[in-house]
Order: sequence, then C-alpha cells, then structure tokens
Amino acid sequence: MKLTEEDKINIYYERKEGASWAMLSQKYNVRVGNLHYYIDLIERHGINIVKKKRNKVYSKEFKLDCMNRVLIIGESSYSVSLEVGLPNMGTLSNWIRSYKENGYNIIERKRGIQ
Repeated sequence: MKLTEEDKINIYYERKEGASWAMLSQKYNVRVGNLHYYIDLIERHGINIVKKKRNKVYSKEFKLDCMNRVLIIGESSYSVSLEVGLPNMGTLSNWIRSYKENGYNIIERKRGIQ
C-alpha cells in the first residue's frame, strides 16, 4: 500500500506520542523497517520532506554518486538514502539492481515512457 503524505505525517506524530512500531505497522499495512525510515527521514530533513511534490527526476551523476557510495565506499543504502533525502528507502536499492542488470550502465528512461 502506498502511503499518502498525510499517512506519513500521522505515523510520525503517532510514534512521537508513544504508538508502538507493531501497531503502526498493522494500522498502515507497512513494514516496520519502512516506518523507521519515514521517522528518520522526517527527523533529519523536517516534515516538509514527505510533502508530495512532482515526481523528482535525478540526474545520472547524482544516481552514480549515491550508488558509488554504497558499492565502492561501502556505506549502507539506508544511510545514503536518508542523507540525500530519497522519498523511500527502496529507491537506491532499485537503482543499484537496475545498474547491475544493465551491465553497470545507467539507463535513463524518457519521462512518460514505461
């Protein structure tokens, strides 16, 4: 289930008020790991980070820098994703998977083309 910006904000405040991870996970039908990411993301970047903007397009250079931090330097994808403010913790992992599947080349899709 895809969370709305309102859901993410509610999760943040409910957790701050003492709601358990298990309760939030069940209520919003989201894995606890994802809940941790949203809380950490908001604490690091502020509540506006979860506000819906147009789909952001990341440059090849930005993606490559993030992937190199994981693949070459050895940082965790979680910490890199959190530091750069990616909307969810799976985005960077998806970039890395695609990068490897495409022979270590970044394939950019044209907007609107699936």
